[in-house]
Amino acid sequence: MRRRLVTRTTLDRAGVEAARQPRHQPVLETRVGDDVFDALEGAVSSYRRTVTVAPDADGGGEVTETVEFQLAVPYFAWLVRKPFESAMRRPDTARPWWMPPERLDARAAAMLGTLAAIAIVFGYLNTLFTQTIAFAGEEFGANNGAQGLAGSFVRLGGLIALGLLALSDRRGRRAVLLGAVAGGCIFAATGALSPSLAWLAITQVLARGCAVAVLVVASIITVEEMPAGSRAWAISLLAMAAGFGAGVCVAALRLADLGEHGWRLLYVLPLGALPLLRGIARRLPETRRFERPHVEVQVRGHGTRLWLLGASGFLSNLFVAPNAQFNNRFLRDERHYSGGAIALLSLGAGTPGVIGIVVGGRLADVRGRRMVAAVSLVLGTVCNVAFYFVGGWGLWLWAVLGAVIVDAQIPALAVYGPELFPTSLRGRANGIITITSLAGSAVGLAAAGALADHLGRIGPALALLGIGPLVLALLVVVAYPETAGLELEEINPEDAHPPLP
Repeated sequence: MRRRLVTRTTLDRAGVEAARQPRHQPVLETRVGDDVFDALEGAVSSYRRTVTVAPDADGGGEVTETVEFQLAVPYFAWLVRKPFESAMRRPDTARPWWMPPERLDARAAAMLGTLAAIAIVFGYLNTLFTQTIAFAGEEFGANNGAQGLAGSFVRLGGLIALGLLALSDRRGRRAVLLGAVAGGCIFAATGALSPSLAWLAITQVLARGCAVAVLVVASIITVEEMPAGSRAWAISLLAMAAGFGAGVCVAALRLADLGEHGWRLLYVLPLGALPLLRGIARRLPETRRFERPHVEVQVRGHGTRLWLLGASGFLSNLFVAPNAQFNNRFLRDERHYSGGAIALLSLGAGTPGVIGIVVGGRLADVRGRRMVAAVSLVLGTVCNVAFYFVGGWGLWLWAVLGAVIVDAQIPALAVYGPELFPTSLRGRANGIITITSLAGSAVGLAAAGALADHLGRIGPALALLGIGPLVLALLVVVAYPETAGLELEEINPEDAHPPLP
């Protein structure tokens, strides 16, 4: 929707002259007439600023600025509009904290908004099984070990994701992404009819495979389309959107309190996303880097980077996956929380994690990825492990600290997968990395379930598995390259020619 912003201020001579010059923030302006300016670059699909001056005797006067604009951000324009208008009232001051480190153009802003909407769907699908397994386990009479094995089995969806990601290198990012969103929602809904834990796990293998493909392809599109100085920042927005989708799933846990079968209602909700796909398809073009001619390369020659990121995914998920899945089991069995109380703690403690995501994404672009990731991994893992050894208010304290600190590493690490491989290999390489990451999830879940049953508590099991992210932090410091601010063609010389259109 096109907006009109009118401001009137009384300025001195210098102020009047400044108002009659092209601005650099929040959009880059160009002069198109006497005191008339259009946007040369910025997150707007249309823009015009007109200046009129009622002069006084000293060369100053009353300045009226009329700005007509339309944001190029689909789905989330309502969220951005007020900060954008506030920035226009204070032009060319320090860059607002919410803006990207490097300015987005209209195309990038539109694609990022569309991908964020898709990320909400991913967040729900990716969280669905882990949030409901404790309730499904109660109905089916499954212990910690059985639930851990079911969670491990669901991770086999990575094999489906691998095929879809390889297809994205041949058929394009857009078609695979749209198909994976539709498939994930439909397959997830079949879980509502599960007669056993085994059947639930089988249905969610398909749903999880599509969901993982959605995440990785969306990240690839983001990295291929965003400016070099804002890639991690853009990934942080997708992470926040995915977190919101996960929050919707957590909030819906109240449905599990309706009765023994209440958890099944959560598996029906993803069908509500299907009507949105038509609008998403209309707004999402193929990436320019995929459409332009690019050299076909093989995995051979990129093995070092592949092994580095694959090992990293394995180490991280040794702890991350069981921490996510057994969190509810811990709260329900060892702290005697209801579904509503679990939802309250998860949302109340998880929401501040947005701070970590935003700060981590900006620092990763401005200061570099490696130190942000390493510090966040170490401190965040310590906080997450401490959560399992306290009760009462301590649960909230460690949950909040863990969410804020550990979430800072999400954009810093997530951007590496798409960055470190050339266009023709980007999907396949990230598919292989996904498989090794899911292997870490499977091992971690099986080990956590067995250890929890053997030790009688979930906390000690998670503490042992926390070694994974600590080793990863060391690996980041000593082996990761620094990619902040570099164009993808600098990181991957195979893609250097021909230039982008």
